[in-house]
Amino acid sequence: MFSRKETLDSFARLLDIMDELRTKCPWDRKQTNESLRANTIEETFELSDAILQANPDGIKKELGDLLLHIVFYAKIGEESGAYDIQSVCDSISEKLIFRHPHVFGDAIADDSKKVEQNWEQLKLKEKDGNKTVLDGVPSALPSLIKAYRIQDKARNVGFDWEVKEQVWDKVQEELDELRNEIGKMDTDRIEDEFGDFFFSLVNAARLYKINPDNALERTNRKFISRFNYLEEHTLRQGRNLKDMTLSEMDEIWNEAKRIES
Repeated sequence: MFSRKETLDSFARLLDIMDELRTKCPWDRKQTNESLRANTIEETFELSDAILQANPDGIKKELGDLLLHIVFYAKIGEESGAYDIQSVCDSISEKLIFRHPHVFGDAIADDSKKVEQNWEQLKLKEKDGNKTVLDGVPSALPSLIKAYRIQDKARNVGFDWEVKEQVWDKVQEELDELRNEIGKMDTDRIEDEFGDFFFSLVNAARLYKINPDNALERTNRKFISRFNYLEEHTLRQGRNLKDMTLSEMDEIWNEAKRIES
């Protein structure tokens, strides 16, 4: 473990390197917030991949890449006089203190659920904070994650099922409505009902403490692994997937499942 001084020295070194790059490197010198944005999104997904792979070295590397972007944005802000790394740090520190009155004040929160409820209420009271409960959900979030965050924020102000088992009636209701619209072959209405059905499934996942994005990604990876096995097995036999029957492919697919288990 590093001492606090060593940690601060390492951070100061990174800031010094950023100053040098911004002054002397043609590529770094021409970057703007807008030009960095797409790369920042990519770095965030790379960090997500490393986390899902439980890869400590990968997580460390991707955290460094993401930290570089934070320092880069702060440097750009410093040059325009809008903000700098100190004001960024001060801002988040003040926010954390304000939103944790049970740690830095006299409020009481005995469990994490109470902390989350307090958090949402405090955000509404902040200067320049959220004006409504759902303001804090970024519009650019992927739809699956956005659905989860919308539902979670609504829960924090008491808008939720009384008991989690009730959600299955809603799931069934939405499935019935979807099937009904499929029977009518109205594409627009089918898409609308598919959205409602997905939303109800996300709600069920949330109520049962399952992150739907993580669950779907596990299935994605599982499918990729099994399909790759199917493809490789077929190529070794000198065959092409397009020439195989579904029954033949299922046999190899089930073999891949047995190997996994």
